[in-house]
Amino acid sequence: MKYEGLAKEIIKNVGGKKNIISLVHCLTRLRFKLKDESKANTNTLKNMDGVVTVMKSAGQYQVVIGNHVPDVFATIMQLTELSSSQNSEEAEVKGVLNKFIDIIAGVFTPIISVLMATGVIKGINAIILATGIISKDTGTYQVLNAIGDSLFYFFPIFLGYTSAIKFKLKPFVGMAIGAALVYPGLNQLSTENPLFILFQGTAFESPVYSTFMGIPLIMGKYTSSVIPVIFATYFASKLEKKMTKIIPQVVRNLMVPVIVLVTIIPITFIIIGPVSTWLSTLLGVLAMSFYNFSPIFAGVFIGAFWQIFILFGLHWGFVPIGMNNLATLGYDNVIILGTAIPLTTAGVLLAILVKTKDKSLKNIVIPALASSICGITEPALYGITLPRKKPFIITIICSAVAGMIMAMLGAKSYVFGATGVFAIPNFINPEVGIDSGFYAYLIAVGTATVLGFILTYLFGFKDEKDNNIKEGNESKTSVEKNIWQESILAPIQGEVKDLSEVEDEAFSKGILGKGVAINPSEGKVYSPVNGVVTTLFPTGHAIGITSENGIEILIHIGMNTVQLDGEHFIPRIKQDDEIKKGDLLLEFDISEIKKAGYSLITPVLVTNYENYLDIIETDEKEVSQEEELLKVIV
Repeated sequence: MKYEGLAKEIIKNVGGKKNIISLVHCLTRLRFKLKDESKANTNTLKNMDGVVTVMKSAGQYQVVIGNHVPDVFATIMQLTELSSSQNSEEAEVKGVLNKFIDIIAGVFTPIISVLMATGVIKGINAIILATGIISKDTGTYQVLNAIGDSLFYFFPIFLGYTSAIKFKLKPFVGMAIGAALVYPGLNQLSTENPLFILFQGTAFESPVYSTFMGIPLIMGKYTSSVIPVIFATYFASKLEKKMTKIIPQVVRNLMVPVIVLVTIIPITFIIIGPVSTWLSTLLGVLAMSFYNFSPIFAGVFIGAFWQIFILFGLHWGFVPIGMNNLATLGYDNVIILGTAIPLTTAGVLLAILVKTKDKSLKNIVIPALASSICGITEPALYGITLPRKKPFIITIICSAVAGMIMAMLGAKSYVFGATGVFAIPNFINPEVGIDSGFYAYLIAVGTATVLGFILTYLFGFKDEKDNNIKEGNESKTSVEKNIWQESILAPIQGEVKDLSEVEDEAFSKGILGKGVAINPSEGKVYSPVNGVVTTLFPTGHAIGITSENGIEILIHIGMNTVQLDGEHFIPRIKQDDEIKKGDLLLEFDISEIKKAGYSLITPVLVTNYENYLDIIETDEKEVSQEEELLKVIV
């Protein structure tokens, strides 16, 4: 397995398999639910190869991996033998907001990628219809429309499954509840004249067309609905748990689902569905009231804070609002106010890419730029904009401007899911084609993207390598003007290599820090600075050091050597030990590690390089212990 080493380290540092209650993933993050978060080694995980950062939000322990998170997830699931319907005892999620976010994230995360995919297909279909390439009566349009609508039209069935997983109900029972809500025969009951109307003349007006055992049935429109099936599966899970205790085991597999379905589905049509529908209507009314109170304020607020919501995982709380608006209104004009973030981020990144002369930074920006254009901003957020602060602030400002323009000009989205450039077709009106709302979105996003580029280029980014360190005499002058500089000695004797020559992209693209690599000729690691051993991996293959002046250094012996599980590595120090320059930290057996098939190329990095003006690398091709390897300019 390609990511087995990384997966094993993550499992170990979240407290081991026994500490994991459940695991899901989104586009870039592993979302653990742990029994005891205090058992997780957060600092170790943050400094680990292949991990971007770690966050704690809504009762979840989130390990940000990047675009290859599905592969890491699959490997962890295989190694731990976890299942998506893990039946371990749930850890308590404290706080009403955290519980709400936890439920929404648990229900929507498993289907978000398919939701985005169907949204893209529906958007493409809208484009080719609006441009006259095909018409609505062609088979091509109908097939593409069926693909695009497949998830959203039958949403209660999909949510019935994911809600059942979340609430620990048998998944197919949840699907059966969802299927009943969209069953065509029941929906046809509402085509006749109603027997009577409840709450007539209000926003909650509900016609009654039929009865169940004499009890009025309020047949709402449940296709594409969100809230009713979530509530129904929740109550079904409670009933199933009680019936499992009561029903004899010999008939339990048959009778428990029978009792749950024949009880919950009628109750859903009589009580749960109508109440949920009224709540949906109220949610829509509140969202629109917030919008109508001041569209400009709503645009600025949601646009400005959307990236912050993403940062803390709070954006999940807005998902039901957007989905509900589409189901009840046919469009959404509230949640879209934050959708400029990906392309705004792309504009900021493009400015950095154009301005910087730093090859390692370029290597980070290019893939992050591609991800942002496609709608995924986490690589840019954690790796580039947030650490540098000004680009992050500019992204917020420009997104607020975009939200304000959308609100002022009346942009509306008719499809949910796709982001980045793929979100553009979402704003094509399916009834009339391209209208003013579509152009409003283009103007808003275009303005924010261009403004993000200009502000970042002029004020938001200073190319430290270009401005502070020049060749020849300018280098000396620049160094003399700085407050101080610190030398980092070579911790290993050997041949100096450029980081770009390291096979692992986390090192070669500078994601984990700036520095060089050494191909060792001696199996000893010495301290390059005076400081403290802040991290010593149990496998002995990597050491984290913090110097007396706060410089954070990572020494990573070999590639994928974590898989040796400590064999051929002999640590001579312990974590938290104080060390001096030249102290022996570790010994390793070069010949045995090579025999095992592992590369010994060893990156030596300054991981908190963004705190300094520059990291100057040695010009020497060979270094020995006590020779200068890196110079940190402060």
